[in-house]
Amino acid sequence: MDIQLKRGILEVCVLSALLSADSYGYQIIKDVSPYLTISESTLYPILRRLESAGCLTTYSMEHSSRLRKYYSITPQGVARIQEFLTEWKSVMELYSYIKGEYDREQA
Repeated sequence: MDIQLKRGILEVCVLSALLSADSYGYQIIKDVSPYLTISESTLYPILRRLESAGCLTTYSMEHSSRLRKYYSITPQGVARIQEFLTEWKSVMELYSYIKGEYDREQA
């Protein structure tokens, strides 16, 4: 899969994991793990990019005598998900065309 496409999908998956509630890194990994494999070394740069882009905000809370960094989706992050879903319709139309032509050629 193209690295830019995969990166965009990962970003939207992370944003989607935050739609229902604020969360922290390890929990985000657990939430998306039924759908894709993501490591901490992949997640944290994504979170930093999303925060820099204004799609997330962060805050810290104490948990078990340690500070835990939580991530919260912003309206801009929700808009990014909406944009992805709109764009994905076009991608699926292209996929259908390519697959149909390929299948006809292979028959």
